[in-house]
Amino acid sequence: MRDFLNEKLKTIKPSGIRKFFDIANKIPDCVSLGVGEPDFDTPWHITEEGIYSLEKGYTFYTSNTGMPELREEISKWNKRKYDLDYSKDDIIVTCGGSEAIDIALRATTNPGDEVIILQPCYVCYEPDVILAGGVAKIINLQEKNQFRLTAEELEAAITPKTKTLIMNFPNNPTGGVMEREDLEKIAEVIIKHDLLVISDEIYSELTYSNKHVSIGSLPGMKERTIIVNGFSKAYSMTGWRLGYVMGPSVIMSQMKKIHQFVIMCATTPSQYAGIEALKNGDEDIQNMREEYDQRRHYLLAEFERLGLPCFEPKGAFYLFPNISKFGMTSEEFATDLLQKEHVVVVPGTAFGDCGEGFVRISYAYSLDSLKEAIRRIEKYLKENF
Repeated sequence: MRDFLNEKLKTIKPSGIRKFFDIANKIPDCVSLGVGEPDFDTPWHITEEGIYSLEKGYTFYTSNTGMPELREEISKWNKRKYDLDYSKDDIIVTCGGSEAIDIALRATTNPGDEVIILQPCYVCYEPDVILAGGVAKIINLQEKNQFRLTAEELEAAITPKTKTLIMNFPNNPTGGVMEREDLEKIAEVIIKHDLLVISDEIYSELTYSNKHVSIGSLPGMKERTIIVNGFSKAYSMTGWRLGYVMGPSVIMSQMKKIHQFVIMCATTPSQYAGIEALKNGDEDIQNMREEYDQRRHYLLAEFERLGLPCFEPKGAFYLFPNISKFGMTSEEFATDLLQKEHVVVVPGTAFGDCGEGFVRISYAYSLDSLKEAIRRIEKYLKENF
């Protein structure tokens, strides 16, 4: 029998995150710090709108690009929050931010195009580039720069084949952010080399010092930037699978084709819930952000007490402590901690080779869970090092 598999797919490794969850599922009493998912329930007034839509029988297809009312609210929300000026006609409502990233790459990547990826990063970027026929070009972000991209690093990575830069700030897994002055320097290089930017801003509402700045809001960048965002992190709506993408009309019209043929439209009740979230969800975001910030400060203080080096993340809900002093690889450390103390953390190498020497810890968990995890981590460190 012939081999029916796609050759490109064979080169892609499974997610490095899932391995540890599969092991943890077989171990009782695990405390997980591994999942990047808010532990809050979706705010009731948002859930209620989804329920109401079902009760009213609003269960039919919407417009391929999403309900006009939702796209209008997305447009207003982004203008109010980040001074991003997109009409509803330049917005596609997607099944989460992951679909948005996928269709953005497929719509803009020709065979052999180089796409710059900043690692450590979210696990889907490199596989999506490969599946789109592109060539992933990696920039290894550095702890000494607080995992920010510098203009010098970007300039050094660009070749005549470079077409696109994927950015993810606030960053998963490091919690790093880019301030306005950082982005302005990056924008100069992007415009100079006529590059496209796909900016994944799914954690935009989760910053703890300065307000998030979108690179698409800078002069000369709107026409060369695709913005990806969604409802999962800010509103604790992961299972609703609701995201969106905004960009130049000429690109969005082609992305719409892929979305039409593959997805048709995002789930109708989720779209009704999304309208309510954008209209009346600011206080929910503020309350969750304050709780995350308390957890962030708690863990940073505990890591300092335990002698576990960790730079202070300014966004998202992750810490990226440096465990290299223990003489173990990231995977060895995470595996040993899981087996001995039943605490789940994710090896930094799940997010790229430059994640070696780090582990990702999510604080999207209750303070009680975090305290129990710290107790076990302290015991592990005392008994093994």
